[in-house]
Amino acid sequence: MNRFYSSILNPMYEGVNLDELCVATYLIACRKNEDPIIKATAIGIEQTTGSWVDVPEETEEVRINYAAKILAIYEVPDYENQSNVNDDIAEDGKRWYIVRMGYPTVNIEDNIPLLFATILGNVTAMPYLRILDIDFPKSYVSKFKGPKFGIAGIRKILGAYGRPLLNNMIKPCTGYTPDVGAKLFYEAAVGGVDLIKDDELIGGDRSFNSLEERVKKNMDAAHRADKIKGEVTMYAVNITDEISRLKDNAYKAINAGANCLMVDTFGIGLSALRDLAEDPKITVPILSHCCFGASWTVSQYQGVSSLVLTKLTRMCGADTMLLEPPYGKFDITKAKYIKNCIASAAKFYDLKPTLPMVGGGVIPGLVPQLVDDIGPDVLLGVGAGIHAHPMGPAAGARAMRVAMDATMKGVNLREAAKSCEELACAIKIWGIYGETNVKDNYAL
Repeated sequence: MNRFYSSILNPMYEGVNLDELCVATYLIACRKNEDPIIKATAIGIEQTTGSWVDVPEETEEVRINYAAKILAIYEVPDYENQSNVNDDIAEDGKRWYIVRMGYPTVNIEDNIPLLFATILGNVTAMPYLRILDIDFPKSYVSKFKGPKFGIAGIRKILGAYGRPLLNNMIKPCTGYTPDVGAKLFYEAAVGGVDLIKDDELIGGDRSFNSLEERVKKNMDAAHRADKIKGEVTMYAVNITDEISRLKDNAYKAINAGANCLMVDTFGIGLSALRDLAEDPKITVPILSHCCFGASWTVSQYQGVSSLVLTKLTRMCGADTMLLEPPYGKFDITKAKYIKNCIASAAKFYDLKPTLPMVGGGVIPGLVPQLVDDIGPDVLLGVGAGIHAHPMGPAAGARAMRVAMDATMKGVNLREAAKSCEELACAIKIWGIYGETNVKDNYAL
């Protein structure tokens, strides 16, 4: 019997213990007459117990306990008759398959680098192979603590309930002094921003902007603004750095008064995010920025779906994470964006929900659509839409808050703008989604 067809490597879904498997779903292409079962099984062996040729100690017992299990292979479309394949597929054409492959958790346990090496590993160098999703069993996820604060914890710090939350990132992105940053911070905060963060492009200590001074001056600006607006402002200071400096940056920022931290997650790595989140000395929420992650996800035929990265970011402890919406300056599909928002906050065993943050060209005219998509448990990330407002950052923030309040009350934005000059100005410049093509605002 061909060993690639054995029930050890190709068991029934109903014949395995799913609590002992991380199940990866792949999109795989084969040549017209290539055997998909042999290809899938070869991939599973390559990523677990074996290689391109049998090795003596890869025994049947080893394969039973440690080899990947091919749980399903679905062709799309689902050909039954060879004559239809012959008619439809050119000799040099491709046939597409969804493959579900179970990897024993004992191989990887809660080791994120090994998870990547196993499920993505060498085989992602192959053409036309993409990881669509990973189903994690409860026994695997239970080893991750996930977010410390999550949606409820962030709302408790802010004392803000029943509405979307407003984020601003200081612009310019980098190259400014702490004094300039604090001035911009204050103006955005006093206008009504709930959480202000550094840009992803300024992290740790810079020669022109030290982390400790940045925190002290921005938190002073936050306290001054809070007294005027009667609300709390959070500051997510970007501590992104070499791993050897990351914890020191976190402790330094917290000791200087920071009430939130930020990291460029795919720059520092998911394990580094987890190490921060699970450290009992880190007593503030963590904001995860997704920059660089798209380089793994952007090809429709290669790499890994952003849905997988969203799940892992939540598992590794992000209290809020940036997710790109399709309406602004980026180009993610709406379905993928919605799935990512769901994955950030829907029930995931015992993990707290992560607050989805949507950003990338957000303007007041997008608020009704974003809230319709996600609901009120969302952090609206607005950079230039606040700092480039012709009436100043405080006015830009007020325009966003009025748009948010109007949306929650079911009031049309144009109606709300009649009594809010700041909102009327923003709408005149940048438009309203559904009335104008707001993508014309962006040069990207």
